Amino acid sequence: MTPLSLQEFLSREEALAGSDPVLTRLLVGISEACKEISAKVREGALAGVLGLAGSENVQGEEQKKLDIISNDIFVEAVARTGAVCGMVSEEVPEPIAVPEELPLGPYLACFDPLDGSSNIDINVSIGSIFAILPAERPKRVPAPQDFLQPGRNLTAAGYCMYGPQTILALTLGRGVFLFTLDDVTGTFRLTKENVRVPREAKEFAINMSNQRFWEAPVVRYVSELLQGKDGPRGKNYNMRWVAAMVAEVHRILMRGGIFMYPRDSRNPERAGKLRLLYEANPMSMLMENAGGASTNGHERIRDIVPNSIHERVAVFLGAAEEVETVTGYHKA
Repeated sequence: MTPLSLQEFLSREEALAGSDPVLTRLLVGISEACKEISAKVREGALAGVLGLAGSENVQGEEQKKLDIISNDIFVEAVARTGAVCGMVSEEVPEPIAVPEELPLGPYLACFDPLDGSSNIDINVSIGSIFAILPAERPKRVPAPQDFLQPGRNLTAAGYCMYGPQTILALTLGRGVFLFTLDDVTGTFRLTKENVRVPREAKEFAINMSNQRFWEAPVVRYVSELLQGKDGPRGKNYNMRWVAAMVAEVHRILMRGGIFMYPRDSRNPERAGKLRLLYEANPMSMLMENAGGASTNGHERIRDIVPNSIHERVAVFLGAAEEVETVTGYHKA
């Protein structure tokens, strides 16, 4: 039996759980953007999309050509669904308005159109991350404060990973579902339902080169993992690091583990590296719906009320037992 297409799955959710057909339209639009970006990624140098664009994003990071191309694809695809009244992108300083000629919808979209830009030119997995929020009221010119909602308000979230397969992960708040792109038909098909993350972990992901800048609780926690079965944790751990959040989270959804991107002393005024609205919140929603946990070391990520649309945050997410342990060390 052919697996359900994304459209068929969303229609099923409408029938079973009363999902909004406007939300379905928006998510299908996002999937179309992901398919287009996937094609650009696969073409690579043949399409002239590799290399630097000669500009910086709002974070002060050098933009790749594919960053800009992916942003344009996402903005256009999301706007033309008629399901949103505003967007926030990692690549754009201010909220993005829906063009005058297009209708407004009841949702707000936040996205990182291309996560893991440092991996683009070396052909390592990258991805797109998205989060959907309810709008208090649709309006033609969105303001930053419209998006400053805690992650617990999210209606839907997910990512698309461009790797050996193109995989779309999605949650509507009722579990996590994975869809694989069928390159022959151009259809995302449901290939894994109700993904669950084991409470315990055997793998951890962190950039060890930054160890000298970490806060004491992180140093303590990672040192215990490195001691393996001879240390206080009583078992051996493997370390992984891809330098793309999509790939790190996908690995955890597939086989467990914990991902960490703590704050550090290089930028003591900054709460962390990852962006709350369009990286930490959507990935936290996915992780919690798969039975995992996510905190900034002190509190649940999805309980944080943002102060700005590009706010940064420390992230510890994955296996609940491990997240609870490292969070407890911060509170000790």
